[in-house]
Amino acid sequence: MNTAKEALEKLKSGNQRFMSGQRADGLLDEKKRAELAQGQAPFAVILGCSDSRVPVEYVFDQGGGDLFVIRVAGNLVEQTQMGSVEFAVTVLGSRLVVVLGHTECGAVKTTLDVMSNPTKEMTPGLNSLVDAIRPAISTIAESLPSSDESTVMSRSIRANVVYNVDRLKNESPLLAPLCESGELVIVGAEYDLKSGEVDFFYSV
Repeated sequence: MNTAKEALEKLKSGNQRFMSGQRADGLLDEKKRAELAQGQAPFAVILGCSDSRVPVEYVFDQGGGDLFVIRVAGNLVEQTQMGSVEFAVTVLGSRLVVVLGHTECGAVKTTLDVMSNPTKEMTPGLNSLVDAIRPAISTIAESLPSSDESTVMSRSIRANVVYNVDRLKNESPLLAPLCESGELVIVGAEYDLKSGEVDFFYSV
């Protein structure tokens, strides 16, 4: 089992390979599929956005069985995502959790649009998405001028990552003591759509 530090280094070096175009062969051949059919031990959990431009295994140059990936628009931590992380940590033994946001996040942008235009009609599903993101970014949106859209957007994306990292640590009775003891590390990161680089900018 990889320690959290070892797992983080594997992600960082994998991202460097991805950016340089020197990806390892991560294809699932017959032998690898047979091995994985017997069980899994992913070295890290990635809770990322559903955005099609952020293919998680590619971004970190990892193959089948390496990462436990949870994807939802806005990289949110709601009950099902919380339970999925708890499962990966307590049952599969992962010791690193990454909440991965990305530049130009559509879910965050939609939330900012609704906050500036509260009469905008939304479906119940989209409303639930906006309501989940709103607490993370409301202070930023209110403190900066609306004319500075780029700054509001970039800061909101990171604030949303931080908010969900903190939710994992503080609201899970399973994860919190593991973080306190140092057995588990939860970090927040942002993927740059243009450069391909992942910035691990926040940890608890």
